[in-house]
Order: sequence, then structure tokens, then C-alpha cells
Amino acid sequence: MRILAAAVVLCAVVMSVLAQSNTANNDKWDVLPSWGQLPAGANWGAPSQVATTREGQIIIFRRMVPSFFVFNPDGSFVKSWGDTPYRLAHGIRIDKDGFIWVTDNTDNFVQKFSPGGALLMTVGRKGEKGDNNSQDAFDGPADVFVAANGDFFVADGYRNSRVVQFSKDGKFIKIIGGTKGSEPGQFNLPHAVVVDSKGRIIVADAENSRVQVFDSAGKFLEQWTDFIAKPRGAMFITPDDTLYISHVDAEAISVVKNGKVVDIIRGVGGRPHGMTLDRDGSIYVTFPLTSGVKKIVKK
Repeated sequence: MRILAAAVVLCAVVMSVLAQSNTANNDKWDVLPSWGQLPAGANWGAPSQVATTREGQIIIFRRMVPSFFVFNPDGSFVKSWGDTPYRLAHGIRIDKDGFIWVTDNTDNFVQKFSPGGALLMTVGRKGEKGDNNSQDAFDGPADVFVAANGDFFVADGYRNSRVVQFSKDGKFIKIIGGTKGSEPGQFNLPHAVVVDSKGRIIVADAENSRVQVFDSAGKFLEQWTDFIAKPRGAMFITPDDTLYISHVDAEAISVVKNGKVVDIIRGVGGRPHGMTLDRDGSIYVTFPLTSGVKKIVKK
């Protein structure tokens, strides 16, 4: 009986802790029930990723044409563009100069557009595969991030296991990783990449349930593993190096500072894949499988 009583008490304590954990974000964040006024007759069209323009508008990268929907932060529709279909639209980023970068996960290329939507550069060869040693071809690129100096980094991770660095004009610089595995410097689905203010390259190593950190030369520095689920989703980094990571399996977002999780936004729902923040710190999340977009605001 004593053992049973102790077990009951322990269970109650655990449930209490879990309940507190699951509602911890409710004092700080609101997941709005709806956002975005779609044009008449339109639907979200499996929105994969989302980014914020220099002007503060929100661009949704969709898995149907038009490939891009543009909104104001209040959800009012601005315009659509992009009539050339992608086989699997995956990642979108906007650099400090306003250029738009996207990845096609199936056709294996990265593209750069002007702020007005003119195609300026394609890296990789449409429909062709490059292995982990390739300097000009990919196999499963998930994300692209542009550093302050214009160099860009491609998380080439769905079938390859690496991050590839290029100069601003698309010239190959180096490969980080290149071996599938769980040792430091190896990857198993590098799904997202960012560069912080110190020039460190931060990679969401999804299937290894960790984030790996490298110096600017590509040398492994450390790994972070204190997450509620695999970091399989998006990463967004703020100017003060606060990192937001979405978790599709936990349907949550981790807020990370100096390698430590300082907040968890739960109850996001719908397997959150893409993510961005606007100037006010509100979060926009895309759900390609359930075909929706949500906005999360600070209380």
C-alpha cells in the first residue's frame, strides 16, 4: 500500500509539472485562431515557408502557383507572384538587402530573386543530383541563409548530409559536414541553417535531435540538445542572437539564448514547418501538411 501511495503521489507531481510546462507560454503568447485574408477563390496551397521583407511585409512560399503570396502584418493581402511551379517548394529567406532566396527540395536548386521578383541567380541544376562532394549541385536542399557579408549557406540535407557555403556571386567556398552520422560535425538531415552575429554557423541537425555550432571556418564548436523534440522545422535568428526553432513533431516553438531554451511556445498545432518574426516580435508559422498559416503574438 505504501508503494502504491507513493506511486500515486509521484504521478500527481509529474502531472502537475507537465501541466505547468504545457501552459507556461500562456502568460506570454497568444496563438491567434486565424490570420490572413485570402483573395477570393484562393486557398493557402500547402504553404511551406515564410519570410519578412525589409518593408515588414510577410511572404508565403507555397507549393502551388502563384508560388508567392504577400501580406501585411495585419493579414491584409497585398499581391501574389511567381507563375513557374516548383516541384517541392521548401525554404525562403530574405537577406539584409531585400533579395529573396528559395530552395526547391526535389528539383535540387537554390534561387535568388530581386525584391520585385526578377530571377537573378540559380545555384544547382534543375532535376540533377549532386553528392556530398559536389561543388555545384545538391540533393535535397532544405534551407538557405545569407550572412552579413553576402556569403550564403545551403542546408543540403534531405538526401545529402552537409551545409555548403558560397560567395555572394555563387562561387563555391567550402563544405561543412558531408558525412551522414551522429558524431560531431556529421549530420542526419540538416534542415535549417543560420549565421549569428559572431559569424558562427548554426545548423538544425534534425534527425540527431540537436543543433550543431561551427566557427566561420567550419570547425565544430559545440552542440545543443536540450529540446522538447527534434529541431525539424525552421530557425529564425534575431539581431541579438535569440534563436527561434519550430518543432513539427511537438507542434511547438523553442526560444533559445546562448544555447539554452529560455521559453517554449506550445499549442501551435498543425506540424509547424516554416517560421518568421516581424518587427514587433510577432511570429508567423506555416503548415504545409494542414495548409494553413498562423500568427502568434506577445501578450
